[in-house]
Order: sequence, then structure tokens, then C-alpha cells
Amino acid sequence: MRRPILNVKTDVQQQTKWNVRMETKSETTVQLQGMALDKRLRQKRSSAYMEAVKNLDAGGVTSSQAKMDQLKQVISSEFPDLQPYQMPTGIIAKCYLGRPYEVHTLDMKLDILSHYKKGESLPQFMDRGRRLAMNPNYEYIEIYSDTLRAVTGNGDVSVIKG
Repeated sequence: MRRPILNVKTDVQQQTKWNVRMETKSETTVQLQGMALDKRLRQKRSSAYMEAVKNLDAGGVTSSQAKMDQLKQVISSEFPDLQPYQMPTGIIAKCYLGRPYEVHTLDMKLDILSHYKKGESLPQFMDRGRRLAMNPNYEYIEIYSDTLRAVTGNGDVSVIKG
């Protein structure tokens, strides 16, 4: 009689001498790389994600921990298939709070939301997206280690390498 070398079942139930049932599940996650990662990051952004980023300017997000937690959940659910190092390092957008503010940023640790005045220096990794953030064609700019991704009002994504 043949015996399988590999157990291909994902749910295995075992009976122990104490009559306790144990279940183990095997999950395989595929890590996106190269062109697959690029294609994933070019996908149109969801309306929930777009709305969450737009609400950063309203100031309500920083006023309560519950709203900040909700924002974190929306952002992480937008990219459930990415590894933490593949996520944007930050988001920068035009600030509509009025003068003297020009842009606001969100650190992707999702803890630091800052509004910057015209001419005020940004963190180095965010500075390269400042000019694009001021462009009226884009709602916000996602900052990655190797690219900028400019997102339009309807969620379309343009990639700027370098």
C-alpha cells in the first residue's frame, strides 16, 4: 500500500491521550516582488482609503485615538498583501487649513501627522514629494523608498521613479 510522503491537507486533527483535540492550519503567503509588486502598487486606490487620507486635513483624526486607530485600520486594509517594508514610508498632501500651511504629512508608523508651513523643511524622505503634492492634479503622494506614487482624486496612481 502506498503512503503519501507529504500531507497535503491543511487541517489536521490530532487526538492526544488527554482527549484534547488540536488543530493546526498551514497558510502559505506569497510575497509580491518585482513586476507583481509594481502592478499591485499601481492598482486604483479604494474610496475608503481615499476618504481616510482626505480627512487628515480636517484635523479630526488627531483629536481622538479612536479616529487614529480607524485610520490605521483603513490604511492597513488597503495593502493586506504587502510586507511592512513594502508599504509607503509616508504620505504627503496639500494642506487646506489655510495660510501659512502648505502641506501635511503622515508618517507610516501612523503616529505622526504634521502640517508644514511654506518654506518649512520636511523630513528628508518626504521632501522629494513636496512639489508633486502641490500639483492640483493629485490628491496626495505616497512616498516609497524607491518611488513616488501620485494618486488622483478618483484613485488612479501614477508612478514617478527615482
